[in-house]
Amino acid sequence: MTDYPSLHMIIAGEKVSGGSRRTFDVVNPATGETIGALPLADAADLDRALETAAEGFRIWRKSTPQQRAAVLQGAARLLMERQEDLARIATMEEGKPLAESRIEVLMNVGLFNFYAGEVFRIYGRELVRPTGQRSTVRHEPAGPVAAFSPWNFPIGNVGRKLGAPIAAGCSVILKSAEETPASALGVLQCLLDAGLPKEVAQAVFGVPDEVSRHLLASPVIRKLSFTGSTVVGKHLLKLAADNMLRTTMELGGHGPVLVFDDVDVDQVLDTAVAGKYRNAGQVCVSPTRFIVQENVFEKFRDGFARRAKAWKVGNGLEDGTQMGPMANPRRPDAMERLIGNAKESGARLDAGGERIGNQGFFYAPSVLSEIPLDAEIMNEEPFGPVALINPYKDEEAMVAEANRLPYGLAAYAWTNDVKRQRRLADEIETGMLGINSHMIGGADSPFGGVKWSGHGSEDGPEGILACMVTKAVHEG
Repeated sequence: MTDYPSLHMIIAGEKVSGGSRRTFDVVNPATGETIGALPLADAADLDRALETAAEGFRIWRKSTPQQRAAVLQGAARLLMERQEDLARIATMEEGKPLAESRIEVLMNVGLFNFYAGEVFRIYGRELVRPTGQRSTVRHEPAGPVAAFSPWNFPIGNVGRKLGAPIAAGCSVILKSAEETPASALGVLQCLLDAGLPKEVAQAVFGVPDEVSRHLLASPVIRKLSFTGSTVVGKHLLKLAADNMLRTTMELGGHGPVLVFDDVDVDQVLDTAVAGKYRNAGQVCVSPTRFIVQENVFEKFRDGFARRAKAWKVGNGLEDGTQMGPMANPRRPDAMERLIGNAKESGARLDAGGERIGNQGFFYAPSVLSEIPLDAEIMNEEPFGPVALINPYKDEEAMVAEANRLPYGLAAYAWTNDVKRQRRLADEIETGMLGINSHMIGGADSPFGGVKWSGHGSEDGPEGILACMVTKAVHEG
């Protein structure tokens, strides 16, 4: 297994040493110790990246489907070969258990292999016209993409941001989170080692607002792809509007989980608890608001709390760890604020609600119940290891609560009533719905939200088309 690598930036394919640059300290969240110093880009670096992206687009837009497929398939093979090293680096940077980091690598393997096949299916169409005339609809690469990815899935999010533009024939400048740089660079290196021209994909790191303002103000960039909070997403959309950029925005959520009284409660808990505490709840599609029918509320709440208290928290590199630390010191602070406010508002604390130890950023798996709807945590995405469990009388009240917030990324429902399942599919306002399952993603399935959770899709055929423009050509 590899140790944590020395850090560098890739600008126009060149490895640039830190020197006297501004740097960012990369911290292991399990120990709180600095493990690397990341050099940050300045305006001149960003200008070089833009110039290179323009050249990369001129090169890659002419690539054949066979060339793009070969790069993506080659990168998928390299990801498999380097899985253990990449997973270990991601756990050191972000904190999640090693088993979860390994799954992230496999997510990228599946996505890259899917896109490698999908490049041959970017179909246009020919319209019906009189003899002697011809009208066609075609899809063309949109142009250089500015892609911003967060720290919570330091491998998986990066694969989404790089894979779609490359499959579509675009160039891309990746700005991933400064907290998890080596994970991002590891994915990019697989693509470069698989034969991707160095001009086509680059990574930059820097002060987020400086980088976003500089890149999005440039006429070179034609598309913005962003995954992150709704607040930041709205800010970036305003910047993107000045140049009328195409956008794909995967923003925050507050995942409702409807649990009806016709289910096996213990079976639901076995899935729901694991889903809630995956990556310490730092997941945009995390199941968060458990909307439980009154008849099974107490059994569900008490069972959830028992399991939460038994959940094993520790260093993600250690065997048997079920939940690692939170990714940075901001997150335990946010948990204390939100859970404290909920308790002051009258909520019941059934488990957790406290930090663990005096090293790193550990927070106990937590459960709150009977939370007033005006508590901050019922309206603000907690992005942490806390389950919110409230009782509701019937389906109408449960659906109303599911749709109450302006978020609509992912939702879940547990019921054995087939007609109810179909009603819920119609009535719940969400981009993705899991019925009797928390598996809502796949390489071939669109991933995205509605309302304040954003617009556009990643993954699936939609992920590639989001990096393309549609052109109609009419011949007389």
